[in-house]
Amino acid sequence: MPSPRLLVLFGSQTGTAEDVSERLGREARRRRLACRVQALDSYPVVNLINEPLVIFVCATTGQGDPPDNMKNFWRFIFRKHLPSTSLCQMDFAVLGLGDSSYAKFNFVAKKLHRRLLQLGGTALLPVCLGDEQHELGPDAAMDPWLHDLWEKVRVLHPMPLSLSVIPPGVPLPSKFTMQFLPETPRTCSEEQCVARTDPQSPPSELQPFLAPMVTNQRVTGPSHFQDVRLIEFDIAGSGISFAAGDVVLIQPQNAASHVQQFCQVLGLDPEQCFTLQPREPDVPCPTRLPQPCSVRHLVSQYLDIVSVPRRSFFELLACLSPSELERDKLLELSSAAGQEELSQYCSRPRRTALEVLCDFPCTAAAIPPDYLLDLIPPIRPRAFSIASSLLAHPSRLQILVAVVQYQTRLREPRRGLCSSWLASLHPGQAGPVQVPLWVRPGGLTFPETADTPVIMVGPGTGVAPFRAAIQERVAQSKAGNFLFFGCRWRDQDFYWEAEWKELEKKGCLTLVTAFSREQKQKVYVQHRLRELGPLVWELLDRRGAYFYLAGNAKYMPADVSEALTSIFQEEGGLSGPDAAAYLARLQRTLRFQTETWA
Repeated sequence: MPSPRLLVLFGSQTGTAEDVSERLGREARRRRLACRVQALDSYPVVNLINEPLVIFVCATTGQGDPPDNMKNFWRFIFRKHLPSTSLCQMDFAVLGLGDSSYAKFNFVAKKLHRRLLQLGGTALLPVCLGDEQHELGPDAAMDPWLHDLWEKVRVLHPMPLSLSVIPPGVPLPSKFTMQFLPETPRTCSEEQCVARTDPQSPPSELQPFLAPMVTNQRVTGPSHFQDVRLIEFDIAGSGISFAAGDVVLIQPQNAASHVQQFCQVLGLDPEQCFTLQPREPDVPCPTRLPQPCSVRHLVSQYLDIVSVPRRSFFELLACLSPSELERDKLLELSSAAGQEELSQYCSRPRRTALEVLCDFPCTAAAIPPDYLLDLIPPIRPRAFSIASSLLAHPSRLQILVAVVQYQTRLREPRRGLCSSWLASLHPGQAGPVQVPLWVRPGGLTFPETADTPVIMVGPGTGVAPFRAAIQERVAQSKAGNFLFFGCRWRDQDFYWEAEWKELEKKGCLTLVTAFSREQKQKVYVQHRLRELGPLVWELLDRRGAYFYLAGNAKYMPADVSEALTSIFQEEGGLSGPDAAAYLARLQRTLRFQTETWA
């Protein structure tokens, strides 16, 4: 393809930024632009001085931190000695993906945009601030921004007169080709597992540890609306170590019934084996797929067939559809004008890719297997706060899992892939159960000094990381542990009640509870904070306490922040603006840390 070279670099924690980057790559190729898509840390950053056109796609994690796969790039790009003309030849654009329920919304994208300008780069557009909280997701900000971006690129780098844009109805070549093998080799798929039970180096996404599940216990009452599990893994000999605040990542699998249904709808033989070949020399094969691989392994352990498909899914399906009726509908759903209808059909009711394929049977039956990896994203690992300390439970790792199940207007309940898969596993009933996992640092870090108090606010399953912290701190003889825990009913979802009571008796913990449904007026953790305002102010202002918050992102973080600013005004005598500045200073110095999820 002709010049110019477009480079798309992404920093992704959960895979969304990578998906968006792949979309940019496809749109670039339709415009006859040679395009490379790479993770930031796999790109030699010193080569940026030679790049004429770069789009950065980056997520923000935790307390405004860069994703794991761009941390090396981040350290390099913020070196103080870099000349202010380093990137003077580069036109760039930054697309951010964030969540406005977090205080540092799209912090990484904003900071990167400013830094690239400092180094002499020319911004094609203001930074794009995609927001997961928007009803249409990040697309609401991305669609108009991308329209403007491609117009800027067209003006700067006009397409040769002999070429035209490849229209949306024409499929681009698949990224990979599948070579089906005439007979099943003895070392196909399930016998070749990339995970090991005795890793030589600490486990990672490329080399997870197959951890034996020891227990899988429901910890909510039988009449409680939600099934919550305390799950324990044996990590002896894994090389895994962790501290309070760290998270474990688990690689889930699709349900056998869904795998069977997917293969039937697409006319695939699950036992057939294949090898994968990239069409372009610089594109690697997915490291998580063995070679050769069975269709069953691909569908059960790699393709996320129960994810809610993105717009690009419908665009590609429309290209591949032999049915005029189905193709017209798919084109409508993938058009800019059809985004509200797509939201009604897919995003709001959380319709899965498998269900969409069942709704378009002629199209599904005609999908060439080569396009499966372009059409369906890979299953992403799920992160869980570690709920135990190695100091209290050596060679063990525990998590608290709320099994996700809810109803939309669709007949079948919606189920979380990972939590449902974990809940379905029963150690000891049918032989050993092993789960691929690895550990990474989380968003919460706790003070090293023994005399620094910590205030932990963890309603519901948000209490999980604080159990790890309390176990660790008690084992290290650190006092000043204050836990605010909230749930609905004392006898239904009061996690670890006996453990907290025992620690209270020993003087190792101050426990404050809020049972929201046990009185006429609902009582939440923010109400308890206000009631104990003098204590909270004393701990924060005079004793240098750290404040932690974990749990659901919807309302609770804002309600707790509001309670704190009220305490600063009432107990500290601060004005409204000064109270807000005090809270911001706590956040800036990491004395107020949050870990929330949607």
